[in-house]
Amino acid sequence: MSHVVDFDTVSTVGLESSPVTEALAGLRANEARYFRNKYSHVFTVHPAAEVPATVAWVHGILAGERGLVIASPPLEATEFQVENIRMAYVFYESGLSINVMYTLDDGGKRAVGFKLSDGMEIPPELGTFKFARQKSKLAGTIRGSFFVIKQEHL
Repeated sequence: MSHVVDFDTVSTVGLESSPVTEALAGLRANEARYFRNKYSHVFTVHPAAEVPATVAWVHGILAGERGLVIASPPLEATEFQVENIRMAYVFYESGLSINVMYTLDDGGKRAVGFKLSDGMEIPPELGTFKFARQKSKLAGTIRGSFFVIKQEHL
C-alpha cells in the first residue's frame, strides 16, 4: 500500500526492519521536502514488492553501468516525472537510498545518486565511491555520492 511521505511529522512506516529506521525515515522525508519545495511534487512511496518494475529499472542501471548489485533488500520505491526528468528512488533495509535522475531530452543530465543514512556503514559494493557529507535537520548527517549514466536506459 502506498503512502505519502510527510516531512513535517517524520514517520518510520515501511522502514521498520532497518537497523537505522529513524535515520532512514529522516532521509526519506528530506527527499520528500526537496521535491515538494522545488517541484510541488507529493512524494509517494510503495512497498518495493508492489513496484518491481521501478526496482528492476534502478537495478538494471546499476548493473549495466557499473556492474553493481546491492546486497541489502529493497523496502520501498517510487517513480515519477517532474518537468522532463524521470526520477526513481529505492530505499533499502541497510539505510541506503538510491535515486536515478534521468532527463528524457537527448543530452540532458542523467545520474545515479547514493545516500547513506546516519549510522550506517558504506556497503562493500559501494566501497570504491567517495562520499561527501551534508547536514539535514530531518536526517542528521547524510553521506552522498553519484555517478553519471552514459548509456540509454528507457
